[in-house]
Amino acid sequence: MKKTILVICAFALLAGCTTGSKVTFNRGTAVVQTASRSEPIFYNGKTYQLDYDYLEGQGAFDMKVSGLSPKQQQDAMNIATSGLSYFACPDGQRGKLMGMPVYVGKKWTAYAKCG
Repeated sequence: MKKTILVICAFALLAGCTTGSKVTFNRGTAVVQTASRSEPIFYNGKTYQLDYDYLEGQGAFDMKVSGLSPKQQQDAMNIATSGLSYFACPDGQRGKLMGMPVYVGKKWTAYAKCG
């Protein structure tokens, strides 16, 4: 009985494999999503606001993170790079800051690129 069940399972698995099937991989160029965005970001149990605009001439994003204190520079860096990676960068690319963020007008401002 057990051998019969094993044989049936083996044939079922082999029936799913066909030599004529082809798998096609599309490998187009990765595109950065340059549309401006404003998103709530949930980070460490709280919600913050991430706003960014693409600066065409610089090839970078102007990132603004609000809802953080002046002492939360590392959190601002994490939110900006993570948000950019998720919303704008092609798969496999991470957001990278260009310099350190600056706290101005109750917002952390930074410039970032995908890469």
